[in-house]
Amino acid sequence: MLLNRADQAISATDLQKKTRELLDRISSGAEDHFVVMRDNRPTAVMMATDRYEALLDELADLRIESVARARTNTPRKDYVSRNEMNVFLDSL
Repeated sequence: MLLNRADQAISATDLQKKTRELLDRISSGAEDHFVVMRDNRPTAVMMATDRYEALLDELADLRIESVARARTNTPRKDYVSRNEMNVFLDSL
């Protein structure tokens, strides 16, 4: 959900006029994020860089977990040995 409260939505015009204030509110932790609206539609999200990086890290972790779970379903007969993998990598 992009918006938890109506005051999290800001117009592109307000973004131009109040950039410093909005950035101060995000960096101080007073606000979690803002959704920038253009033509009454969400266009962008403003958030603190540490929160954005945390979201990217969590997404990467979930992708790795998904791959690991999928690989646990690989039948043993389809396993690739370390030696086979090394030969393959050396051929690249």
